[in-house]
Amino acid sequence: MKEVPPVFFAVALATVVACAPPAEEIASTESVMGEAAGALIQITAEALRAPIAELASDEYGGRGPGSEGDTMARQYLIGELEEIGYSPGAEGGSWEQFFDIVGVETSAPETWTFTKGGKSISLAWWDDYIASSGVQKETASIDNAELVFVGYGIQAPEYDWDDFKGMDVAGMVLVIVNNDPDWSDDLFEGVRRLYYGRWTYKYEKAAELGAAGAIIIHTTPSAGYPFQVVQTSWTGPQFEIPAGDEPRIQIPAWTSEEAMYRIFELAGRDLDELREAARSRDFEPVPLGVTTSLALTNELHRVQTANVVATLAGRDPELAEEYIVYSAHHDHLGFGKANDEGDEIYNGALDNASGCAQVLAIARAFAALPDKPRRSIMLSFVAAEEQGLLGSAYFARNPPVPAGRMAANINYDGANIWGRNRDVTYIGYGKSSLDDVVEKYAAEQGRKVMPDQFPDRGFFYRSDQFNFAKIGVPAIYLDTGTDFIDRPAGWGKQQIEAWEAIDYHQPSDELLDSWNFEGMIEDSVLGFKMGLYLAEQDNLPTWNAGDEFEPARLEALAALD
Repeated sequence: MKEVPPVFFAVALATVVACAPPAEEIASTESVMGEAAGALIQITAEALRAPIAELASDEYGGRGPGSEGDTMARQYLIGELEEIGYSPGAEGGSWEQFFDIVGVETSAPETWTFTKGGKSISLAWWDDYIASSGVQKETASIDNAELVFVGYGIQAPEYDWDDFKGMDVAGMVLVIVNNDPDWSDDLFEGVRRLYYGRWTYKYEKAAELGAAGAIIIHTTPSAGYPFQVVQTSWTGPQFEIPAGDEPRIQIPAWTSEEAMYRIFELAGRDLDELREAARSRDFEPVPLGVTTSLALTNELHRVQTANVVATLAGRDPELAEEYIVYSAHHDHLGFGKANDEGDEIYNGALDNASGCAQVLAIARAFAALPDKPRRSIMLSFVAAEEQGLLGSAYFARNPPVPAGRMAANINYDGANIWGRNRDVTYIGYGKSSLDDVVEKYAAEQGRKVMPDQFPDRGFFYRSDQFNFAKIGVPAIYLDTGTDFIDRPAGWGKQQIEAWEAIDYHQPSDELLDSWNFEGMIEDSVLGFKMGLYLAEQDNLPTWNAGDEFEPARLEALAALD
């Protein structure tokens, strides 16, 4: 792969100085940026490639939570951070923020039977359905429960939307359309998927209402990925934070669309007709008259994992108490069902050894600055993201510093492996004052900032910046652009979608010789410059007025008084 030469950084640095904002606003930024050449050259192809090659090697066994590979990954990251010159950032002067997780490995029957009026059909495990345990017990079961179609399964008073209309669904199995209503910009923000469209919300709502189980109908457009991702992601050990007294359903499940057509045919109903009816506020739940039972047996084991947390102290006596927090998850899926080549290691090179590599490279750049930034830098390599953002959730509930002291979060999850592009995707664009910062430094690279280019996927709620946002921290998630230099229109989108279709959460997510690191370098440089700018400012970033996370920010800041 062609490595970007040092002149690239020299040109970028000159642009930084030439385009700097007025001196009275960010005088210290000019000074620090003007001496940043030695910092920028830390971000090279080899600085990125080496950690990916290490973390995604077969030796790490796919870095499953609580595994030997998980421990190895954390020790590797700590070793790199010590070598760079960072300090432990977790409680008690530790590098690691330990927490327990419960692994639930479910054995499901080969078939799942549904009955109505003396007739029945059976769905095949793996090909037709995937079910897991919603409870941390040795068994999970549904006993002769009726299926009820509840449309999108959403209660959203701010949109005057209620798919349940007061129906008592306790003990029933909910059949739910994936995603959220997306046909109008005035309704659930149109094609941009909100949390209401996430599977987590749908299962949580089912549990809140006392349902016994919930089945989400999978389609590739509504999920943003093929059914094979459900198959590989929802089988094997599923990890959770130890259960409390929160409501839970017995069995959360998915079926293929084709399988659900068969269930609706048994019910004497038309799936397409009812899905169309669900597109209205007037929709009411439809009992299907189909009953089902299902018993799962579970193997439980409690293990420990950890977030790796590191800090670099700022130079300002007051602002050093505030932090720019970079995050990337260090875990992947570990061992799983072998592919056709017999490979059972889910290495997670792109997802997310690459994000760890970017944060490490940025960490090296900050450490190389002759004068440290005014605010401190915190790095959070979080655990168990693939299991439902568990590590960042634990970090957010037990922050090493108060949430109001976290100025901003910059998250990396999946790097650009296809080359330089004219754009950069900013997940969360339009939500906070961070927009101006991303636009400024992207423009210096000659790049256009684009909002989520796959808005129907709900990416803001699918990676670790979501948990930072939930405690009020303004967050940036940089993702790969689609307009690649020297490539035809549409090429970038084709590469991203092909990777998702073939490699996402599969054993084939490995470091390949074909990877082009030039775009990854630019995205890392962009993240470094944004963080440096934010670390130098007098004022904290803010959520835009009325944003869903603004109240949490105000509460976090008020708690400091």
